[in-house]
Amino acid sequence: MSYIDKLHPWCVVRHFASMQHQIVARFRRRSDAEAHSQALRRLIPSATFTIIFNLEVVQLDRITL
Repeated sequence: MSYIDKLHPWCVVRHFASMQHQIVARFRRRSDAEAHSQALRRLIPSATFTIIFNLEVVQLDRITL
């Protein structure tokens, strides 16, 4: 996950019939993601969109001195 992706954890995800998904857009704020999702639902009424909080937890190796 890149640094810019870490700054934008809210994602609008489009779901497909074959159990696949695609991240359509990323946002810093949930309200921005909801507004974009509503616009997409109006433009593509047959598609299914979901808003998720996508934050990967990175485990750091312990360094013993």
